[in-house]
Amino acid sequence: MAKKNKKAVAITETVLRDAHQSLIATRMTTEQMLPIIDKMDKVGYHAVECWGGATFDASLRFLKEDPWERLRKLKAGFKNTKLQMLFRGQNILGYRPYADDVVEYFVQKSIANGIDIIRIFDCLNDLRNLQTAVTATNKEKGHAQVALSYTLGDAYTLKYWTDMAKRIEEMGANSICIKDMAGLLTPYKAEELVKSLKAATKLPIELHTHYTSGVASMTYLKAVEAGCDIIDTAMSPFALGTSQPATEVMAEAFRGTEMDPGFDQMLLKEIADYFRPMREEALKSGLMNPKVLGVDIQTLLYQVPGGMLSNMVSQLKEQHAEDKYMEVLEEIPRVRKDLGEPPLVTPSSQIVGTQAVFNVLMGERYKVATKETKDVLLGKYGQTVKPFNPEVIDKVLGEEKKNAITCRYADLLEPELDKIEAEMKQWKQQDEDILSYALFPQVATEFFKYREAQQTKVDSTIADTKNGAYPV
Repeated sequence: MAKKNKKAVAITETVLRDAHQSLIATRMTTEQMLPIIDKMDKVGYHAVECWGGATFDASLRFLKEDPWERLRKLKAGFKNTKLQMLFRGQNILGYRPYADDVVEYFVQKSIANGIDIIRIFDCLNDLRNLQTAVTATNKEKGHAQVALSYTLGDAYTLKYWTDMAKRIEEMGANSICIKDMAGLLTPYKAEELVKSLKAATKLPIELHTHYTSGVASMTYLKAVEAGCDIIDTAMSPFALGTSQPATEVMAEAFRGTEMDPGFDQMLLKEIADYFRPMREEALKSGLMNPKVLGVDIQTLLYQVPGGMLSNMVSQLKEQHAEDKYMEVLEEIPRVRKDLGEPPLVTPSSQIVGTQAVFNVLMGERYKVATKETKDVLLGKYGQTVKPFNPEVIDKVLGEEKKNAITCRYADLLEPELDKIEAEMKQWKQQDEDILSYALFPQVATEFFKYREAQQTKVDSTIADTKNGAYPV
């Protein structure tokens, strides 16, 4: 394990979560991860981000894997390295706000199964939607990191970010992450932002960005020089494009300076060599689209994260309307403005993107409004930094606008856990199954049926072997 001096930058490795989520639609399996854990555990990472975000949904839906089982296996392998997850505040890992009892139980079970650091964010930066998760993490003796969803716009001034940082410190967070999901943070803006946050708070600052706009490595360099404590990187086969800067490159950039993380490049090479065939296979099969590997400075114009872009392209493909791509791209900032200028990150990015697609395909703005757009305008997702467009409120909500809420939406929700458990008890094999079902009822039910069928198959094979059907 590398020895670090006090000013050395710490590095969080994202290859087991955000990197493959960004480049291959979260399709890396647990079995692909396990053989390399022993080597990764020797690097000296600050943490390995390996759970949360879209991995939970993808495990159940596409890989037919139990995400809780993945977490337990990763914990068994990483003996020296902290495990980190991404958590969507009151939305947990789903797409709607959940009652507090579900949030608290999810935090409890995540930490019990092996998570050390929970990175908690809200798609509107409404801190009311983070408090329950932060308090629950502290109660379970986990590390609560609150992420600021970084975005651009009139309202997002240095004062806005420093005021948020102070409030995050007051709410009991252990560290702050600048979460730049669309790669919007440029080098000198990062330097300015980090210095301001360091002056406003005593908490460690971590920076997470994506290479989408092409400036991310330079942004990290300036941020670390300004005092940023931790940066997120990905092993080179799953780096760049819509993913993070490469771990080996950033470690080498700081070599010989007081910021040197002290990583062994030979060890990193072995790890990269392990992941490289996966990348080649993903390119060959079409799972990794070469489009996501390029640089697109238009990102700074439209503020569209990579995942949102691919989602939008597939929606247009389904409607045989790929020729409307540029129109939709130009509509996104307008819809974002109508909806109070939120940061574009799950689930606000999907809500804004889908509404923009409808507006263009219908030939009339807000002729059709999605349920989620209505919920944003009703205040169910929280408070936006700017007011909604009153004309859009009238057109989309009509008389229903009288039902708009101003409190934290979760305050209106009754406890849900008992009801959820009663609903799915026939499938329950472990307590964690309740939470899988709470987040994705249909997807989890399909997975539970698959799991049961697999177990039946194994049981009958064992029975046949005992009865002499197969030679032992």
